Amino acid sequence: MSDLPTPLNRRSFLTRTTGAAGAGLVLGAPSILSANNADKRDAIHIALVGFGKQGEVLFNCLKNIPGLHFQAVCDISNYSRKKGMGQVRAVQGELPKGYEDIDEMLATEKGLDAAVIATPDFWHSPHTVKCLEAGLHVYCEKMMSNTIEGARAMVVAAEKSGKLCQIGHQRRSNPRYRYTYEQLINGKKICGQIVNANAQWNRSLGASQDIGGKKLAKSIIVPDETLNRYGFKDMHEYLNWRLYRDLSGGPISDLGAHQIDIFNWFLGVQPTSVFASGGNDYFTEREHFDNVMAIFDYDTPQGGVRAFYQVLTTTSSGGGFWESFMGTEATIKTSEIASTSAIYREDGAPSWDGLVDKGYLKRKPAPPKPAPSADAVAAYESAAPEEYDLPGGFNKPAHQPHLENFFAAVRGEASLNCDARHAFESEAPIFYVNPSALQKERIEFTKEQLSV
Repeated sequence: MSDLPTPLNRRSFLTRTTGAAGAGLVLGAPSILSANNADKRDAIHIALVGFGKQGEVLFNCLKNIPGLHFQAVCDISNYSRKKGMGQVRAVQGELPKGYEDIDEMLATEKGLDAAVIATPDFWHSPHTVKCLEAGLHVYCEKMMSNTIEGARAMVVAAEKSGKLCQIGHQRRSNPRYRYTYEQLINGKKICGQIVNANAQWNRSLGASQDIGGKKLAKSIIVPDETLNRYGFKDMHEYLNWRLYRDLSGGPISDLGAHQIDIFNWFLGVQPTSVFASGGNDYFTEREHFDNVMAIFDYDTPQGGVRAFYQVLTTTSSGGGFWESFMGTEATIKTSEIASTSAIYREDGAPSWDGLVDKGYLKRKPAPPKPAPSADAVAAYESAAPEEYDLPGGFNKPAHQPHLENFFAAVRGEASLNCDARHAFESEAPIFYVNPSALQKERIEFTKEQLSV
């Protein structure tokens, strides 16, 4: 928890430097923000920068958090900007100011405390740096940038300004993930020695199609002059910026970054190398690979770990998205979806009866053991593992706990769960996956490559 003196009024703690790194909110504790007075004088005044699909997802979480006042909406699209302004008015009963240009917004709006940034990846760094330099705390979606240089600039700006900068790796505030990391992997060391990690995100062909078509509603179209001013060649680039190499990192950044972050977080170290393979196996004309597979090597205090990751954008088979950590005594499978999460105790590992009795775990019936085939070698068969549930439900939108943690930190009542420096250290290896796949070469990391 924060070491700031109490009591603090809104202005005194918002203008002071607050620590950016730390353990954050305690699992199971009620939201600190739920007790805040929603009076506008005590509210945190926010600018929403980018109100496309992801911006709307974040706003649908933000509107559940008391004590926030949405003062401005900034988006280059008249359609998105007006949509955001309308949704804000429906929540707080008054229309926020609307802006196309972030520089105009920062020069005009007085009394802003924080910005929530959900613009395309190649704008994350410029927008974040501008807001930090203007004295605002920033919550910015991941990836930090489409380039590692842009990500570094965000860390430098955050630490120079003394303002908080949370990056949207929302699993870092998810109660299930925090419990798994803090109580089971680190606390009880339930896996024994972790020797392997795996993760995947498989997205169906239908969900991977280009956005938009030949007939776009006139209200959605952004004028060419505006598009060009903000780095887009045309409406296709604007609607499908994730497909272009100079605007994003493609599927490995868009989807894989969430899960590779879990590798780095749970293992507690950065990888020493990456070897990746990718291909345009269906979307042959796209700049980015539609399928990527990567192997990261880690040297942990317990020993070497190899982590395999795949992102497939042409099929949803294989159980969607999840991460697993395989140890000598157990395997933990985590996901934002409760039904996909489980823990498996290896036969012969120490009993978990005590953990079940104390509520750490909930035993599930063991899966039936398949009948051996005629040519099976019985000596090589392993006993079916016992399966356990992770305790506790999770009934909030996926991004909400991470946003709650950010605003609790702004109020001086918590530390960030994913500040800019820690996010950079976790994201840095991801920037080398596409180059490894393109070059068809293993990349051995140097300290300089992975540090600010």
